Amino acid sequence: MPSPKEDQTTRVTLEIINPMAESAEPEGFLILAISAGVGNGWNFPPDVLRRSIPLWEGVECFIDHASRDDPSGSRSIRDLGGVFSSPAWEDSRQGIRLTLTPIGPAAGVVRSVGREMVEHPGVTVPRVGFSADLVLRGNRDANLEGIREVQEIIKILSVDLVHNPARGGAFLQVLSGGGLPISCMEEGVNLNKEEPAVENQPADIVPTLTDLCGNLLEARLSASSLPMLACEQIRMRFADRVYNPAELNEAVESARQLVAGLSGGSVVQGPGRITAMYDTRDQLQAATDDLFGADRDPSLTGLNPARLSGIRELYLTLTGDVDMHGGYYPERTRLATTADFSGLVKNSMNKVIANRWRELGEAGYDWWQRISCVEHFDSLQQITGTLVGTVGDLPEVAERGEYQELVVGDSPETADWKKYGGYIPLTLELIDRDETRKLKAYPRELAAAGLRKISSLVSAVFTANSGIGPNLADGGALFNATAVTTAGGHKNLLTGALTAAEWDAVCTAVYNQPMLIKNASGSYGAGPRMAVNPRYLLVPRALQLAAMKILYPSLENTANIYSENMQRGQPGDVITVPEWTDATNWAAACDPRIAPAIFIGERFGIMPEIFLAGDELSPAVFTHDEHRLKVRHFLAVWVNDFRPLHKSNVAG
Repeated sequence: MPSPKEDQTTRVTLEIINPMAESAEPEGFLILAISAGVGNGWNFPPDVLRRSIPLWEGVECFIDHASRDDPSGSRSIRDLGGVFSSPAWEDSRQGIRLTLTPIGPAAGVVRSVGREMVEHPGVTVPRVGFSADLVLRGNRDANLEGIREVQEIIKILSVDLVHNPARGGAFLQVLSGGGLPISCMEEGVNLNKEEPAVENQPADIVPTLTDLCGNLLEARLSASSLPMLACEQIRMRFADRVYNPAELNEAVESARQLVAGLSGGSVVQGPGRITAMYDTRDQLQAATDDLFGADRDPSLTGLNPARLSGIRELYLTLTGDVDMHGGYYPERTRLATTADFSGLVKNSMNKVIANRWRELGEAGYDWWQRISCVEHFDSLQQITGTLVGTVGDLPEVAERGEYQELVVGDSPETADWKKYGGYIPLTLELIDRDETRKLKAYPRELAAAGLRKISSLVSAVFTANSGIGPNLADGGALFNATAVTTAGGHKNLLTGALTAAEWDAVCTAVYNQPMLIKNASGSYGAGPRMAVNPRYLLVPRALQLAAMKILYPSLENTANIYSENMQRGQPGDVITVPEWTDATNWAAACDPRIAPAIFIGERFGIMPEIFLAGDELSPAVFTHDEHRLKVRHFLAVWVNDFRPLHKSNVAG
């Protein structure tokens, strides 16, 4: 039987009470930011998430994601709800755990929603949680289920409180002012409560309380997000002693205010919303664009790839064909990518064509755009352009009288497609000699050829058939002097040399052209006047100065300016047609927005396109030592209405 002394036991009631009032707001939360698995079509492996843990420190929390309608992706300070700290891996949930400290104008929303979500376990709650807005690098090619693999998380822009989060973000636990779960604080020990003396109290009671205070100190400092120096100052003050938790809270809050006052201007930053993902293909395309001097796609402007020395380096990098056999050797390639050499070159060449097309247009080679209409077609069937007649006059209808049928017809014009093109041989000899400058010249020349092809086709509308143009559906040549009251009569051809008086005569003739009613006897030339003046004066280079003096009176250098009063205030512009060689003939055309006449049909774009004819394993690579880049241009040009056009064929 034990002695009385041995039978005595020591019982000490340890109780920690929350130093804050019961109604106080929670200091923070433990949250799950993201977990391994599939979200928004991307698979996030656990090892990728683990490697990204340092990136989550100091990330801001906003209410809802930024609006997709705002291209800048800027965030409002009104939506700031907190800052995350202490990122760690939680193995049980296979995700990243963060401490969320509510701060900012929306902190109240975070506290309210967080407490509601945590304090109702087992109850159906809204699908509210956290969604990370981040920049990642991953495989562009998806698997059979449409899922792509994330290879690396590059940057965390924010972790936002949203409805229906994509990848597992959720509130886990409410934290108190001391950095411990509130549920533990309510059931813990009260360090201020005096317990009655107990006989034979063990000597290790006080060290136990000291250790507990030390644990509380470290938990509070870990959740405070204070700089290391500030934490060390507080640790020196409270280490190895028993203290009141309220005293520790006061010290932490004082340190936080001091740090905020010293660095407040840099604490809250509105990060730009950069939503982009880059892979090896993007890096190569950006480098190839830089090599050719082409504009990058807007999504690749932020990349900074290594500069290529020339076309030879690009070829060897992607094909591994160091012996120039004309093939693909994956075991020798330097990069693991699905990008191919010919495809990258083709993409850059098409961009150069677009740039050169724009440059030549600004230099005046796109003169045809001002007098014609461009239309896209979805097939290569013969084009029928229909000109619908107008109603000449509305006849009077007597009371209870019968309505009469209006005379309305149409004038269909047809056009056939023509295909233009060829192929560019990208030979192994050119690659081995590293003739990058020659290769860069190809797309520029193609752009000029395509632009001049359209220019020549539109020019031929005025010069075909010895200057009278193509025949129209009504049986008459485009330009003829026959009266419009007869079948095929167009009354839009004169023979006078270019002068101000003759230009006014042409303007009058175009203005008085009758609108189409119907191509039938009794309806020829019966429509109301078109009442539209020509906008453009088309001339060969030899007549350019004379035309400018007529339409721009300030250029006239004679004492007696005949045309100044006539032309002042009138819209007009001089167009010099490069293909016109006759030094005396000239023409007039109305603004196609008001009175369209010439139409240009395109099937696959108005610019010539370069596309790949095979790849590194194409037979042409083996048999001819060349990669073939095919150039193709489908075009159709026709005249839908003679009335907005006029020609003057000056007698020699």
